[in-house]
Amino acid sequence: MTDVHRWIVPGRVNLIGEHLDYNGGPVLPMAIDRGVVVKARRRDDMAVHLWSDAGKAEFATTVAPGDVSGWAALSAGVVWALGQAGHTVPGADLVIESTLPVGAGLASSAAVACGVALALNDLGAFELDRAAIAAIARRSENDYLGVPSGVMDQLAVLHDAASLIDTRTGEATAVAINWGDAGLSLVVINTGVQHAIGGGEYTDRHDECRRAAEALGLEHLADVALDDLYRLDDPVLQSRARHVLTETARVRGAVRALAAGGWTQFGTMLTASHASLRDDFDVSCTELDTTVEAALEAGALGARLTGFGFGGSVIALVPTDRLLGLRSAVEAAFATHDWKAPTLFTVRPARGADLA
Repeated sequence: MTDVHRWIVPGRVNLIGEHLDYNGGPVLPMAIDRGVVVKARRRDDMAVHLWSDAGKAEFATTVAPGDVSGWAALSAGVVWALGQAGHTVPGADLVIESTLPVGAGLASSAAVACGVALALNDLGAFELDRAAIAAIARRSENDYLGVPSGVMDQLAVLHDAASLIDTRTGEATAVAINWGDAGLSLVVINTGVQHAIGGGEYTDRHDECRRAAEALGLEHLADVALDDLYRLDDPVLQSRARHVLTETARVRGAVRALAAGGWTQFGTMLTASHASLRDDFDVSCTELDTTVEAALEAGALGARLTGFGFGGSVIALVPTDRLLGLRSAVEAAFATHDWKAPTLFTVRPARGADLA
């Protein structure tokens, strides 16, 4: 390809603050050193030709909801969302390359959507800022794919390293990450259990949180107070609200722990977050729980599922000199259940999306 524009977009791990983005709560994601590359060049016609490991797709720049399905629908949604925002999208050749496992809870969809939006913004000279790019990528998921996701993932992959994000305003505050100086590593353990954010369980949780907020007269469930829990007669809605309440407090505590180098405290918060996601929000699964337990037994300071759950990955904060032991422990736990071996890799803070 000649006259090619090349964007590098990281994936992310959400350190803590799960299922808070669509509830108006704070989140603490971190861009990681794995991601996607989007290569783009203009075409003379009004067509988009798209290539990825999944195959090749073609659609018009006037694409509408329902015109494209499957893996290419996300990119088509970005083209549609740009058009809905009043931009004339140029024809383009797009190539998407990824080092992110799909369905692992590492924001591969957000990385692709933001990468495509950035590339088309570049080709079309729209001069959109990062907040507008995040909004376009989110609209692709919400309105084109019909997935009621929040804006955390899109903002996370557009910002450097770790950020405390106010999901109501989109404001991101950088948070220093220096666990490496303390001899610690963050490990991603991909269970291999595939999930899809468009699945019914995710939509159910979104709806349950909305109902709980409405029952309490709150615009955002993240504003829930302890006394409010006893005003909810439905035990399911009470559990969902309790997770949002305690997870919000854990995010704030985690920021303080990171600033102070309180690694044991931070690890404890990770594990407590997983317990809340398992018991109060009911988004874990046997594979995720087994992974967390094995990681803790192998010496991890803390571990939790990352992403919206129902499969995907676990993150664990572990002394670097125990990495091999952790790998052996998790693989042995999976072998006991005759499950396919998980994939483990360390991740480091990375730059947000950038033009290469």
